[in-house]
Amino acid sequence: MLFNEHTFEEIFSIKLNLINVIGAGLSLFLFLIISTVLLIVFTPLKELIPGYSSAELKRQAIELTLKTDSLEQLAINNEAYIESVKKVLKGEIELSKVNLDSVVKNEIPLLESKDLQVSESDKKLRELVLAEDKYNLFQEAKPKVSMVLFPPVKGTLVERYDPKQRHYSVVVAVPKNTPIKAIAAGIVVLAEWTPQSGYVLILRHAEGIISVYKRATSLTKAQGDQVKTGEALGLVGEGIDGSAPNYLQFELWKDSYPIDPTMFIDFD
Repeated sequence: MLFNEHTFEEIFSIKLNLINVIGAGLSLFLFLIISTVLLIVFTPLKELIPGYSSAELKRQAIELTLKTDSLEQLAINNEAYIESVKKVLKGEIELSKVNLDSVVKNEIPLLESKDLQVSESDKKLRELVLAEDKYNLFQEAKPKVSMVLFPPVKGTLVERYDPKQRHYSVVVAVPKNTPIKAIAAGIVVLAEWTPQSGYVLILRHAEGIISVYKRATSLTKAQGDQVKTGEALGLVGEGIDGSAPNYLQFELWKDSYPIDPTMFIDFD
């Protein structure tokens, strides 16, 4: 019972018994349980519970898994591409399988049959044609290159492209420390020093084009760098015997096959 302290008038009174106390306690207990459940379900507090995973976290996990798989596949493809480039630079290619009308590899195999009868004169003629055309695949057929190529250096052309002698590069004499420039926008797939060619840099461009820069004294780019057309890649080095003239050894490849750089680039 509550009384007014001045008038002693009864303000509030309540009569308690065992049933009222138990009922009030159960009601309060249920209220607390319901409030806690609602608070956890409809607020971010549920994410603090150990072992709980929200739909957003599941979505992010799936996206990260897919991106990881894509990056792994991209890394595998890049490794395979770099291995192919290394084989090309080592000369491990079969020029006899190149289509004369383009630099695209012929996907239609030649017909071979054990039952096909060939005369001796036909055999001699075939051997003669193969011997003449084996290293003459790119002299009459012009590769399809739609992009404009920037000259890596300007100088005197001292050695030309000669597939008959397995010489797939051109050599350009220039003043010492002449900057080497990118012929087109691309990405650096190789930039390192080699005992045979000094500093070597390889760029991969669009349309399956690869440019190779050899005999540099220094490089300003590293593997994986993106470069723009005309951007400096390094400096031209000295001759093989260390004497003048200084020169750049340059190669141009299309779809893993060498092409004559002078068909698309003016070095003078």
